[in-house]
Amino acid sequence: MEKIHVGGQAVIEGVMMRAPRSVAVAVRRPDGEIVVKKELMAPLSERFPIVKLPILRGAVALFTSLVIGIKALNFSANEAMTEEEKEKEGVTSGEVSSWAMAGTMAAAFGFGICLFFLFPLYLTKLLVPIIGDNNIVFNLVDGVIRVIVFLVYIWAISRMKDIQRVFQYHGAEHKSIFAFEAGEELTVENVRKYSRLHPRCGTSFLLIVMLVSIAVFSLIPKLWPFYLKAGSRVVFLPLIAGISYEFLKWSAMNDTHPLVKMVIAPGLGLQRLTTREPDDGQLEVAIRSMNEALEVNAGYADDRIVV
Repeated sequence: MEKIHVGGQAVIEGVMMRAPRSVAVAVRRPDGEIVVKKELMAPLSERFPIVKLPILRGAVALFTSLVIGIKALNFSANEAMTEEEKEKEGVTSGEVSSWAMAGTMAAAFGFGICLFFLFPLYLTKLLVPIIGDNNIVFNLVDGVIRVIVFLVYIWAISRMKDIQRVFQYHGAEHKSIFAFEAGEELTVENVRKYSRLHPRCGTSFLLIVMLVSIAVFSLIPKLWPFYLKAGSRVVFLPLIAGISYEFLKWSAMNDTHPLVKMVIAPGLGLQRLTTREPDDGQLEVAIRSMNEALEVNAGYADDRIVV
């Protein structure tokens, strides 16, 4: 089988794995059974070749990953609940309507924009009497505040007990992908020995987004009023995502070069917060998800998936 790239995401008591033409979610139920949801998913590039273009493919990949990720989280949340919990919460189905899915995505996206882009901008605006109105200084201060907010947010959620289990599955996901990329048989013994830190991780991608935004936002004229600056930041997000994606992809392909190792070190360091060492049961779930995704994928090759 031609070598393919596989990415994934930790979910509640499970792992989602995504191959070029398939998605599989494996979740461990409260009774110990591993339940799997899998489906064939043809790349958008087959219907719309334009999305193969650099920069654009990154923005499309980000949006697609958000949709797939929220569906996987919804499935895992339902399967990880006991029957008593389902009755208490009034849960009757593992699927949500398209309107509910759209609402969840809009709320998550809006929260992220407000916390990581608009709040730093507003705080920096308040600091203008201290830092002055030089455009370079303004954007550097804004960028530093943005990165600090991001790091504090990651640190804060990493302290939550339930999130720590998700981060264990995140580590299991990375170890399984490393073993697959090394051509190893996917057994718990083989997967266990690999690192939980992966250069194509979404955590690293988000950190790159924070840093790239500093350069891109410097293009916004300093004389624009606050509402135009805020609105332009939302407009620039696809461009920032596209540039960040291309950098992440390049760095993952050249991660053995000493200079590249230095560049990606902060992202790998941040993964020490967003991943934990998994137990064998969690590795088993990640391996099951990987195998199911590969089986459905049927050996097609692609290189656009991010961990």
